[in-house]
Amino acid sequence: MRLVLFLFLFISSFTLAQVTPKPAQRDPYLQNPVKNQSQKSKPGQKVKIIHADEIIKDPAKYDGNQYLKGNVVIDHQGSILSADEVVMYEAENFVKAIGNTRLQNSDGSIITSSEMEYDGNTQKGVARKNVVLTDPKGTIIKTETMYYDRVSNQAYFNTGGTINDGKSTTYAKTATYFLTTRTIDLTGRVKIVDKDYTLEGDNVVQNQNTNIVTINGYTVITNNKNPKNRIVTDKGTHNMNTKESFLTKNSRIYYNDKILTGDEMYYNQLTGFGKATGNVTLDDPLEKRYIKGGYGEIYEKKDSSMMTKEPYAVKIFEKDSLYFSSEKILSYQKPDTADITKKKSYLRAFKKARIYKSNAQGRADSITFNETDGIMHMYTNPILWSGEKQVTGDKIEAYFNTETENIDSLKVIGNGFAIAKVDSLNLLDEFHQVKGKLMTVYYEGPDIKEIKVIGNAEAITYADEFNKKTKVNDRIGVTVSLCGIIGALFDQRQVQIISCSIGAAAKTYPMSQISPEQKKFEDFNWNTKDRIRKWQDILVDSPNYEEIKYEPNDALYNKVQEAVEKEKAKEEAKKPKRVRK
Repeated sequence: MRLVLFLFLFISSFTLAQVTPKPAQRDPYLQNPVKNQSQKSKPGQKVKIIHADEIIKDPAKYDGNQYLKGNVVIDHQGSILSADEVVMYEAENFVKAIGNTRLQNSDGSIITSSEMEYDGNTQKGVARKNVVLTDPKGTIIKTETMYYDRVSNQAYFNTGGTINDGKSTTYAKTATYFLTTRTIDLTGRVKIVDKDYTLEGDNVVQNQNTNIVTINGYTVITNNKNPKNRIVTDKGTHNMNTKESFLTKNSRIYYNDKILTGDEMYYNQLTGFGKATGNVTLDDPLEKRYIKGGYGEIYEKKDSSMMTKEPYAVKIFEKDSLYFSSEKILSYQKPDTADITKKKSYLRAFKKARIYKSNAQGRADSITFNETDGIMHMYTNPILWSGEKQVTGDKIEAYFNTETENIDSLKVIGNGFAIAKVDSLNLLDEFHQVKGKLMTVYYEGPDIKEIKVIGNAEAITYADEFNKKTKVNDRIGVTVSLCGIIGALFDQRQVQIISCSIGAAAKTYPMSQISPEQKKFEDFNWNTKDRIRKWQDILVDSPNYEEIKYEPNDALYNKVQEAVEKEKAKEEAKKPKRVRK
């Protein structure tokens, strides 16, 4: 009873004191709307004292404001503040807490620090020095100064801090944590680190419920084990749990020394699957090759990719690049069977495949290219042009010299047929032709130099002889050759049969004795409509050029035939005619 009376008299003595307490020196975040004037507190808004070892009012301390010491506990609308010492600014409904401060909010979140200020009217506060906020689900935020608002249920810091959710740690200069939605708005330079990946960006929003990061500025997501594998973007979302990224602006995916870009992209870092739409490019700097199209997919673990929607690929050579196009293009790498520590790169073009190089252009239903060894296979109705020469067959294999970047040779397997314009400077309907079962075509520099044919070999060649008087070539005639094996040498405008063996039979017909039908094989198929003449032609099914119309060179033959017909007519005229009586 004495103790109660003593406390009553003690408190009363302070109440009746003549010293007028001064207003609190507040943090700018907690300034009253009207500076230095108290806000009126509504009923139920007053801060309540739950416990204190001492209640003191000393004119010489805290500007004469009452303060509480020792195991202080106060309550405000369900939030409990505890501290070693609390200064009460009763007129302002404002408190300052000092030493081991701890604020437990009604939503279950807890803030600890060395110092706190709290305004009971606005329900805003500031925590300083070794600040730690723990939300009900275990997310921990650490910083040196934190501003919090119980009405909007958010906390803010701009002095740098860390956020840890048990799976990842976020480092940020500035952050606003919306406790109701558990989203964190991170501005300035941000770094989020987990055991596998590191996200660094300029402006991101992190959702602690879904663990999805919304990206609103330049951001890089790096594989910790292999830093070369990374995502770069200006806008999108990244799921820290599933490692899935949806990217919508200025985005690039770096994987296996390759780069995928596109207008909109998806990538799963766990499975290694990614896809892109829009202006898609897959760049392979090590292979010196890139692929473009409207839609692309990558498979990081298989080291393969696929491109569709008007795709084309460019194999970059120093002097003369090689272009591919088709309905679908695949690229992939496989271990070298001779050395499993090394890989070989392959390119495959499916459906209406086309290629372009300045000295070689081709078409086929599908094309595969071993980029490492420089071997190309053309399947189903392949056709390849070099200058004014054309090669067709059931299958064509082209062998590139990886140093000179030119084709060394071709192998034509099944129904090989080589055609060369006799003189590309005129439009005469004259073509050298060599055909057979198996054909090998040899290049010298960029041009076809020699052809060898094995099996049912046939040739139609135009024979000229140099006239010393006129200093020009005179046409001797056309040679038709049938051999088991033929060797033909291409020398500028001439084709020479340099070997004809196994059942050889050859005959040269003067121009006056060879008919137009004898000048061409039945399956002659010279194609000028579909020929690719510039690299842009590969982007369409066919450039659909107007067919070149060649002029027949049959004047001598026609003259002889006309003379023969006249002689026949004369002989017919000499025969007696039967007259019916």
